[in-house]
Amino acid sequence: MVGFCSFALLSLAACLAAANGLSARAKAAGKLYFGSATDNPELSDSAYVNILSNSEDFGQITPGNSMKWDSVEPSRDNFNFAGGDVVANLAAQNGQLLRCHTLVWHSQLPSWVSDGNFDNATLISIMENHITQTMTHFKGKCLHWDVVNEALNEDGTYRDSVFYRTIGEAYIPIAFKVAAAADPDAKLYYNDYNIEHAGAKATGAQRIVKLIQSYGGRIDGVGLQGHLIVGSVGSSAALAGNLNDFTSLGVEVAYTELDIRTTTPASSSALQQQATDYASVVSACKTVPECVGITIWDWTDKYSWIPSVFPGEGAALPWDENYQKKPAYNAILNAWGNGSGDGTPTSSTTTDPTDTSPAETVPHWGQCGGNGYTGPTTCEAPYECTYLNDWYWQCL
Repeated sequence: MVGFCSFALLSLAACLAAANGLSARAKAAGKLYFGSATDNPELSDSAYVNILSNSEDFGQITPGNSMKWDSVEPSRDNFNFAGGDVVANLAAQNGQLLRCHTLVWHSQLPSWVSDGNFDNATLISIMENHITQTMTHFKGKCLHWDVVNEALNEDGTYRDSVFYRTIGEAYIPIAFKVAAAADPDAKLYYNDYNIEHAGAKATGAQRIVKLIQSYGGRIDGVGLQGHLIVGSVGSSAALAGNLNDFTSLGVEVAYTELDIRTTTPASSSALQQQATDYASVVSACKTVPECVGITIWDWTDKYSWIPSVFPGEGAALPWDENYQKKPAYNAILNAWGNGSGDGTPTSSTTTDPTDTSPAETVPHWGQCGGNGYTGPTTCEAPYECTYLNDWYWQCL
């Protein structure tokens, strides 16, 4: 597919005006991508693949499972890259970037590793070989690699994984050193969940960055997974402040597995709050120059992992199970902005938010204005359309 804006053909102004998808808007805002995870089973769904392949919405793809250890090396020195190759080839065909995920993780680890009772030197050798073989196979294809995944407990201490028990915390800088040698051009990330807000676990992740650096190793980024809950996301300012705590250490950041779940069936008010929450995350990333992009953990509720892990919860993604866009889609789009104007609702972008003429009304928490917004602007009584940022006015 043709990528976003060929500068040989379009002026910058025309390029920005053409930014009509989630990733196109992200690029216009100075980011590298907005992307989605995917998994091999759903790639047999042609309607799904057609939407995923739209690089205007998805400028990047992450393989959800096919590059994890149990898929890649199910038995010692027996490597199988077929599933990962399918996703990598799809991204290349569509002109999409590829985030590669993940090399060293305590979960989805074959029993020959987790129960092998290897000594320190042997497990280090096994880990080094796995990283080297996997990264060498995909060399030149991966924008980022999640080198170590979820090494922390909720209190910021190290998780009791086979790697930590056998090698100690040194397994982390060792993994990054090997990764840097295997593919010098890939950005190397530490990736974890529940580090989106300041606290003990985020501090633990910052300690990992410092640990790798203290060994003289290279770590380029921290991935904040972003498995969040509707109504508990917090303000964009607080999210951005936490991102800045990481970037102050000399690394870039990205939201790598974003979804925002709610109880199901989702109410209209929950979907509107979800839209607000997605906009907060996007606004935070937009505010921080070193936040390079956002990946949602698949794009449709049809294939979301949430219901299987959190019974009674779901509806976490910007498209529903029937591939229809939810309010979150436009909230993300508008939070990125379109590069033309200050976002204040005017006659050229949206109806005056104080207009009281008969029209469709917006419920409490719903979007009612913003740069590029074209929907209804009259709030249900007694709520008023209130400016939150240039891209998002909300009924409050």
